Amino acid sequence: MRVCHHKKRRCQRDPACVLNMPSSRPYPDRRQAPQALKQRHILRRVTPPMRTIGEAFGLVGKRALVTGGGSGLGLGIARCLIAAGADVLIVGRRPAVLAAAASELGDKCRAMPLDILDHLGHEDFEAKVTAEFGAIDILVNNAGNTIKKPFDESSIEDFDAVFNVHVRGALELTRHVVRRQLGRGSGIILFTASMASFIGIPNVLGYTIAKTAITGAVRALSSEYAGRGIRVNAVAPGWIDTDLFKQATANDPARLAKIVGRIQTGTLGTPDDIGWACAFLASPAANYITGQTLIVDGGGAIGF
Repeated sequence: MRVCHHKKRRCQRDPACVLNMPSSRPYPDRRQAPQALKQRHILRRVTPPMRTIGEAFGLVGKRALVTGGGSGLGLGIARCLIAAGADVLIVGRRPAVLAAAASELGDKCRAMPLDILDHLGHEDFEAKVTAEFGAIDILVNNAGNTIKKPFDESSIEDFDAVFNVHVRGALELTRHVVRRQLGRGSGIILFTASMASFIGIPNVLGYTIAKTAITGAVRALSSEYAGRGIRVNAVAPGWIDTDLFKQATANDPARLAKIVGRIQTGTLGTPDDIGWACAFLASPAANYITGQTLIVDGGGAIGF
């Protein structure tokens, strides 16, 4: 006789559960069952114990795909995944940038061109990746862009240009990767969110909406797939010392001072700070983490 963990009069998952037995049985109500009997049918993950740091945090034997992996945050993410033991495929629109990054990252990195806006080509691209690189264990949706304009001076075309990259393109690629992961019963999907997912930043409404949508997508996808072996999470970077950040603040010392003054650590982050957060979320050490957005910002989101 078994009893399940569901606090319902009738268990929908296990016909043999004591909650579905006739009232003539000894324990028709789970609340009347002895404690030992209650514990016998609690659903548990069957995972081997992790006895070393390498087993808990390592990614040896895993294959990862990082969009926008040729520079900035994507390059840092790829570098950290490789350091953790993964084989990494970086993709993006600029072949020369990808080639330089792949050369820097070494033998465990390969590069392929991909236009994230080519939604109709994602299915063929995923099939090509699987044939040439292997099935993807870890997908990092990192490709992004932004348009900086006051809302009243922007257009719906400006909005679409940002939203289509961060949300539509990422979700369409994810759809095809997830289908194959479902067949294997395991997988990791990561997204790059942003400080703009949590705080108001002027003149980047399209970016703010797109990054906020990502946090919702993470929760929704996790609700669909966590029970089928696929974990979905996001990392929300704060202000990171990249070429893009330097360009955005080079002629605006007041803005730079305001940003640094908000960060509790008093320093900018590095691409590797984001990369190691992704490596952790992709690792066995994070097996019980899904549907979450991890903020990596030096305290900027809660700073004064």
